[in-house]
Amino acid sequence: MALRVRSPAFSDGSEIPRRFTADGDNLSPPLEWSGIPDGTRSLVVVMEDPDAPSGIFRHWALYDVAPTRAQLPEGVSAAGPGRGVNDFGHAGYDGPAPPKGHGLHHYHFHVVALDVDQLPVNPSPKVAEVWKAARPHILAQAECVGTYQRR
Repeated sequence: MALRVRSPAFSDGSEIPRRFTADGDNLSPPLEWSGIPDGTRSLVVVMEDPDAPSGIFRHWALYDVAPTRAQLPEGVSAAGPGRGVNDFGHAGYDGPAPPKGHGLHHYHFHVVALDVDQLPVNPSPKVAEVWKAARPHILAQAECVGTYQRR
């Protein structure tokens, strides 16, 4: 079985409910995953927006997540010891906040299975640094996508 991720709050490719955005309650949405491959020693969860005017904008990263976890409930900004610093400059989740009038943005929620217990990163790494450290250790990855547009 391949690694899969989904959110019970929205269907893949559909609009993210307002409460999970910066215009709402700014809560992280619930995520569920399955198909963690054998040999997985930790997980990484990342949310990013490739439609941002300046390029990929990273909203969230959790790392060193126990591979025994199969979900994150709504409103979790940390799961285990590692929280990356997002492009807003915060360690934790910050929801969709695209510039008004910039059109529809796509938010990719990645779950990545790794072959290491802990990522070799400095304390309070940026989300981009978490991705860079994770890449050589990836066993499997999956994503679901939600959309959001400010009107």
